This record gives sequence, C-alpha cells and structure tokens, in this order.
Amino acid sequence: MTVENLCKLPVFYFLLYLGLINLYGLIITAVDKYKAKKEKWRIRERTFFIIAIIGGAAGVMMGMTMFRHKTQHKIFYIGIPILYVCNIIFILLLIYFIYVK
Repeated sequence: MTVENLCKLPVFYFLLYLGLINLYGLIITAVDKYKAKKEKWRIRERTFFIIAIIGGAAGVMMGMTMFRHKTQHKIFYIGIPILYVCNIIFILLLIYFIYVK
C-alpha cells in the first residue's frame, strides 16, 4: 500500500487526529510544568480537561506522569484516567459500529 492510498483511508485521518491531540496534551503539560517552576502565567485546568475530553487524555496522562505535574490534585489523578477510559470506550464503539456492524 502506498502513502497516497493510505491517506485516502478515513482511519488514517482519525489516527492522525488522535496522535496530534495526544501530542498536544503532552506538550501543554510540559509547558505548564515549566511555567509553574518559573512562577509564570499558567495554562487553565479547564484546558487540560477539554483536551482530554476530545481525545487527548492519554497525552495529558503521560505528561502528568513524565513531568510529575498535577499529580497531587484529586480532580486530575482521578478525572484524567476516567476520561482516558471514556476515550478508549468511544474508540472501541466507533470501531464496532464502522467495521463490525
């Protein structure tokens, strides 16, 4: 399969979206940790949750673990993993209804 044929598949764009949104979640976690250390203006907590809700929970969760950031906040160490599970369930349901049914 060539790259041109791969780009024509709808699943390619979905996987590209998931990769980019999770990379963005990881990056904003790193930036917020840096800003916290420098006592600068911070990224809103709401932003982390919006990114997690729209598919970036894995990236935010990886950033929390890698940079040890937001791990003391109960809403984060419980909320982000719950959104991660919701993301997985949504992806599995999407696969089921598109490819199985």
